Amino acid sequence: MDLFSRSWNALRTAVAELPDEDFSQPSGCTGWLVRDLVCHLVIDAQDVLITLVTPADTEPTRDAVTYWEVAGTPPTGDDPLDALTVRLAAAYQEPWLLKFHLDDVGSAAGRAAELADPTLRVATRDQVLTAGDYLSAYVLEWTLHHLDLTAHLPHVAGPPADGLARSRRMLERIAGAAFPASFSDRDALLVGTGRRTPTAAQRTELGDLAAKLPLVLG
Repeated sequence: MDLFSRSWNALRTAVAELPDEDFSQPSGCTGWLVRDLVCHLVIDAQDVLITLVTPADTEPTRDAVTYWEVAGTPPTGDDPLDALTVRLAAAYQEPWLLKFHLDDVGSAAGRAAELADPTLRVATRDQVLTAGDYLSAYVLEWTLHHLDLTAHLPHVAGPPADGLARSRRMLERIAGAAFPASFSDRDALLVGTGRRTPTAAQRTELGDLAAKLPLVLG
């Protein structure tokens, strides 16, 4: 629960400190500018709020790792929901409006997470998880999108080290194999999710794991 808060606060702070011109720069998400990614974060924050107030009375069907659906094909940006996000982001027109909305909804999502009982069972995407597992899954979401935010903005601080480490362990559990020790947590996440193409040397080090990549999470 604490790591959710640290990861989310770090990401929101990074967005809040962006100069206006950075919003028109590309992000690490295919087909999205930084403004589109920030708009997606607003939607993510809404999802957190909705899920935490949607209790379930059945046993959990997923945990923090199995929450993720894995595809083998990276997104192209042409998905209807992705395209809708781009149109919504453009409607804000001014970066400060996006910042305001993310701070407003995002801070509420952060408070809801801090108040949540980690043993509470919640429903989302036709699945049931404990609130603790749901928020743990979102550590990976925040960390990957923090990397997306900074992909072309080297002057922006990256995600917390403990969030990177936890996200790497989660991705390794999803993959069913560990990344080579020579890979930094950041490199493991970028290569593992298809955000960066491995070098020839890295591909050799990956061995059999290379055939499972990329792990496109949704």
